[in-house]
Amino acid sequence: MVVLPDAPPPRRPPETIPTMTEIDLRPGRLLRRIGQPEPVLGFRGVQIDDERLANVLSADAPLLELHAGTIHSEGPAWQATTQRLVWSDVPNRRLLGWYLDGHVEVLIDGVWFMNGNAVESDGTLVHCEHGRRCISRGGDYDNAPEPIVTHFEGRRINSPNDIAVAPDGTIWFTDPIFGIIMPNQGALADPELDHRSVYRFDPVSGVLARMADFEQPNGLDFTADGRTLYVSDTSLSLGEVPGYTAGDKHEIIAFDVGEGGALSNRRFFCQTDHGYPDGFAIDSQGWVWTTAADGVHIWSADQRKLGFIPTPAVASNCAFGGVDGRRLFIAATEYLLAIDLSE
Repeated sequence: MVVLPDAPPPRRPPETIPTMTEIDLRPGRLLRRIGQPEPVLGFRGVQIDDERLANVLSADAPLLELHAGTIHSEGPAWQATTQRLVWSDVPNRRLLGWYLDGHVEVLIDGVWFMNGNAVESDGTLVHCEHGRRCISRGGDYDNAPEPIVTHFEGRRINSPNDIAVAPDGTIWFTDPIFGIIMPNQGALADPELDHRSVYRFDPVSGVLARMADFEQPNGLDFTADGRTLYVSDTSLSLGEVPGYTAGDKHEIIAFDVGEGGALSNRRFFCQTDHGYPDGFAIDSQGWVWTTAADGVHIWSADQRKLGFIPTPAVASNCAFGGVDGRRLFIAATEYLLAIDLSE
């Protein structure tokens, strides 16, 4: 009997290796799926110090977690044209978007350490960038924002931090040095300017004007009528940077705004006892809702403390928005939070 050797297995045709394009290799954009937000566990409620606050915000209003997972949330801005909340994750170099159905996506990846964001009247976004040390406009997932302000009197600006669009369409921003002395917020560089200032940029004329000087200007916002500007000075936070000494400023300053944006009647408005007033928002009746290390503090226009919203992490900025404008969005370190006003 003859034993035949086993026949070799049939040869498989070579596999076709797909050709990958740059678009195929880009990371996904989805960070949170569609779904309802969850109340923050352990939230002890809103502290009401003045009955006026009780008329617009319930002490029992739940604090909602819209997203978690950022490193340093900043710069929330409501973009009504797209019905979304836009905000920055500064060290992660991402611009993010939260939508009404609850999903969160990356709007622009690989940004240059964006911080503050604002929305022009036509819905166009404007941004503060630490890395490129500029004010930029627009941008999307496929296109980088366009720098529109980079220098003042021939010298590089420092590291724009927060930004606001005035009722007349001019763009105002603060320019401290945080983004050029903190490697996780930008890149180290020597400042070319000998001042830390608030600027007004007219996008029509292209004129950039230096409006006021501070130790370290940070947040800023206007009242709805544009007649009052608030600016926070947070030089105290320099103590968090190795090699720097803390300043003594942890306060918000108010100005009257006149013709052509002229500022006058500079005056102290408030200060925070825990940390410093980073970013803040002004509501329709002129109340100041300012972030701090322990949450959001609410002050009336007549400088009365109205109440306090504790947060589970350091709050850095906040903004009003939502379908009816009655939702306060809070950027707090790893979270995007929200609380709804009652009327």
